[in-house]
Amino acid sequence: MHQTAYNTSKLFFETYCSQGELNVVEIGSQNVNGTMRDNVTPNIKEYIGLDFAHGSGVDVVLQDPYKYPFQDEFCDVVVTSSCFEHSEMFWLSFLEGIRILKPHGLFYCNVPSSWMFYHRYPVDCWRFFPDAAKGLESWAKYNNYNSMVLESFVTNPKLGKDLFVADYIFVFIKDANWQSNYLNRMIDQLIPEKEFMNGFRFPKTEKYPNGWDKPIAQNPQDILENVG
Repeated sequence: MHQTAYNTSKLFFETYCSQGELNVVEIGSQNVNGTMRDNVTPNIKEYIGLDFAHGSGVDVVLQDPYKYPFQDEFCDVVVTSSCFEHSEMFWLSFLEGIRILKPHGLFYCNVPSSWMFYHRYPVDCWRFFPDAAKGLESWAKYNNYNSMVLESFVTNPKLGKDLFVADYIFVFIKDANWQSNYLNRMIDQLIPEKEFMNGFRFPKTEKYPNGWDKPIAQNPQDILENVG
């Protein structure tokens, strides 16, 4: 796990997961140069790591990468980082994650946007752009889930030491009727253009009044001109 992905996972747990006893399922949990599990808050009582091969950080080895061995509404939080680019059909993985969430449950995902080099593990299929979360929201609704994007953004590729990696982050709630449970957003704690670009926040605020029509810090020129 590269450093910016590690740092953002820590911010997610601190922002959304610091209250109540929670159980977490991680998709693609094998420890490769760091793990999200390091950043869990003390109130998280159970953490189950899924992967398709045995390894450090893997609690359950999947027989089918698109089927998780849990009942509906099993967990409070599903997380995944640096995984969906390696899934040939990530939209099925996403839908399984939504299925096992409780109605108030959250889905956190970190995937590479542009600038990430080709890296097989064992395949490398996808890069994600700012409207990806909107597309997945539509996919969830098409499958009869009332899911909602709470926020999404692309990290500034100059922040880390990892060959200008730009992470695409998004957070979903399974059922939009529970959105009032979560008042804070990661994006509220970040500086536009300096720390992120192409961001969206829902619901809108006075600070961030934009909707899907216009991203926050859309393609800042000072970032783009200095990315190699």
